[in-house]
Amino acid sequence: MRIRIVGAGAMGRGIAQWAASAGHTVELGDVRAEAVTDAVEFVVSMLDRAVAKGRMPAADRDASVGRLVVLGDPWAAGPEVELVIEAVREDLETKAEVFGKLERALPSSAVFATNTSSLSVTRIAATLQDPSRLAGLHFFNPVPLMRIVEVVPGAATRPEIPALLTGLVEGCGHKAVTVADSPGFLVNHAGRGLVTEALALLEESVAGPADIDRIARDVLGLRMGPFELMDLTGLDVTAAVIDSIWQGFRHEDRLRPSYLTPNRVVAGLHGRKTGRGWYAYGEGAEGPAPEPAVTGNGDRPVFLAANGSVETTSYVEAFAGALDAAGVGVERGEGPSAEALVLVPVWGTTVSGAIRAGGLPPERTLGVEVLPAAGLRRVLAVTAATDPTAARDARAVLARAAAGEPHAVTVVRDTAGSVAQRLLSSVVAVGASIAERSLATPADIDLAVTTGLGYPAGPLAWGERIGAGRLLELQRALHTATGDPRHRPTRWVSERADLGLPLTEAGTPVGDCWG
Repeated sequence: MRIRIVGAGAMGRGIAQWAASAGHTVELGDVRAEAVTDAVEFVVSMLDRAVAKGRMPAADRDASVGRLVVLGDPWAAGPEVELVIEAVREDLETKAEVFGKLERALPSSAVFATNTSSLSVTRIAATLQDPSRLAGLHFFNPVPLMRIVEVVPGAATRPEIPALLTGLVEGCGHKAVTVADSPGFLVNHAGRGLVTEALALLEESVAGPADIDRIARDVLGLRMGPFELMDLTGLDVTAAVIDSIWQGFRHEDRLRPSYLTPNRVVAGLHGRKTGRGWYAYGEGAEGPAPEPAVTGNGDRPVFLAANGSVETTSYVEAFAGALDAAGVGVERGEGPSAEALVLVPVWGTTVSGAIRAGGLPPERTLGVEVLPAAGLRRVLAVTAATDPTAARDARAVLARAAAGEPHAVTVVRDTAGSVAQRLLSSVVAVGASIAERSLATPADIDLAVTTGLGYPAGPLAWGERIGAGRLLELQRALHTATGDPRHRPTRWVSERADLGLPLTEAGTPVGDCWG
């Protein structure tokens, strides 16, 4: 295929390298001739590096370079061009001008694709004489390494174009997902579940950025915590994406932005690129403060108080066995002794609520996370009535391990559920809301999130590990405890819990019922 790429910035040159390496002839043009020269030099250097590292034969490198065609004029006639990929700045008027010139220069058979990450594909297409020839083809940076591409048909896009673009993407070794033309498309939309809930937890002073990141990594198994991710992406970019998606979905509560971000953006605390965001970077930067040393009495007895749910009852039995193996004195019976620490496993509920309901001693009753940890970390929740000595002792008890390295223990404020449960519930809920709106298929949602965001599982597959019924219990408890509509159960989860269907199951489409 002969592909013309207009825009020789970071995205355009990445797309050029990707397409040329896969065997396509690539015309590269830009209104700035020096940008094209710089882009070609960059692509050649990346191909040279691939050869040096043994990832590409020298002959393939030479062939790829030979397929790069430098355009002196991006609007030059191109009778053999089959596809145009636009990769200019995110501005509707600029993109409309680009496609208007291309429409006059190229044959009507050429398919147009925009690499927009935030603008409506339909609105861009509407500026063309023939809006049916344009679709979205959203790549992620760096293109050769981020092996996922969103194919976004506009309202008027010809039905054969998404299939053509999907075939191109997959033929070049990347994975393609099809998503409706909607705010944030798929990956950016799905990513709001983690970040918006992390900001909400910080707003409520449940934990600081470093502790939320540690829990995200060591309990949920994420490669990077949400605050680390914001610093890497740039808080200015993250805040703009959060706002645009929230506004695009007409102020949907589940996507609600935080009041914390605007002032940080104005102050220039954008993350790595400015030297300071949620963390400090650069020479002399110390990074997150180290976790405090464990100083309490790890020999105090503990009493585990289940709240009656299946989730916490099964956890109590397993956790008691783990504490027994570590040499902790676990009390069994109707109630705790006068010296025992009372540990309450929570599932969408609060420790304070358990104290009231069970008549437990408030000064020495603390919460523990029930989600199985991805690493050696346990989480301890304290209330406003917790005795600091009891908290230090409980941390020492939880740090004990049967063998090997002791557990790290993060101390957070009491909240409905826990930090990890709220993050996970939000990730699943946002993914489920994408599915119930039919913006993408369940399989594409999970594929896009695991490939594009690097999560250990897609939101629907992750929720299925918990189970629809248990997840619904969690979401209902969070909603009841907080009264915040951001936690309300999704129809997708509620329906599948009622019907016994997996969260990953699309279900019967209405169109199949017409005979």
